[in-house]
Amino acid sequence: MLPTPSTDHVSFDRVYEPAEDSFLLLDTLSCDQEITFLRQRFAQCSLGDHGSPCILEIGTGSGVVLAFITAHSKKLLGRPDVLTLGADINSFACKATEETVRTACRQLTPYQNAGHGIYLDTLNANLSDALHLGVVDVLIFNPPYVPTEDMPNPLNHAKYNQLAHGTTTFEQDSHLLALSYAGGIEGMEVTNKLLDRLPELLNPQRGVAYILLCAQNKPEDIKQRVRSWGASWRADTVGSSGKTGGWEKLQVIRIWRSVSP
Repeated sequence: MLPTPSTDHVSFDRVYEPAEDSFLLLDTLSCDQEITFLRQRFAQCSLGDHGSPCILEIGTGSGVVLAFITAHSKKLLGRPDVLTLGADINSFACKATEETVRTACRQLTPYQNAGHGIYLDTLNANLSDALHLGVVDVLIFNPPYVPTEDMPNPLNHAKYNQLAHGTTTFEQDSHLLALSYAGGIEGMEVTNKLLDRLPELLNPQRGVAYILLCAQNKPEDIKQRVRSWGASWRADTVGSSGKTGGWEKLQVIRIWRSVSP
């Protein structure tokens, strides 16, 4: 079992704390099935070897998932020349992610250190707004999936997204935390925006996305939506929390284009 990165340095007053959804992503990405899939898809001799794979996590929070992938990229993808990048609308999460990734890589043994990826940065950005199209090889998204009546007010974000007078207020912390869980109608308002852009964001040949959903997000409908994009598109559940009822049941779906002739 691969070690989970430490987040002891993170203040969870304003940054999402790793929970069942975070650990489900870690378990899914490191299971034998997905390691085999990723290694085959990103083998250096496959698909014309279009350079080093670029992995993007949207909504990094504490950085535990991005740190895990960066620290163990050779184990997960079979190659160490992996570039990792994060994006989060919460500037405090961006700072936390950078420290989590760097700490995870520092704590590797000399043998393990030869297999970690190259961490680029964590962008303070909304979803994928700062990215060029077609450059993402692996996209990971743990969205704000909880159904809520209201969404965080974007007009407040600029003033809440910075540290003023050396501290934050309760209202500021509440706004920043809500960004990590409040999903609006059916918990899908943010995820729908990403899905609309996903086909153009992913590398057209080897791009793959892992998106976490809860039962009230209607995962089967989402998978059918992806398959309607064209004959080559695939969407399957590759990880599940195992719960048998209630909206809290979580699953990870993998979205990709088939490369079979």
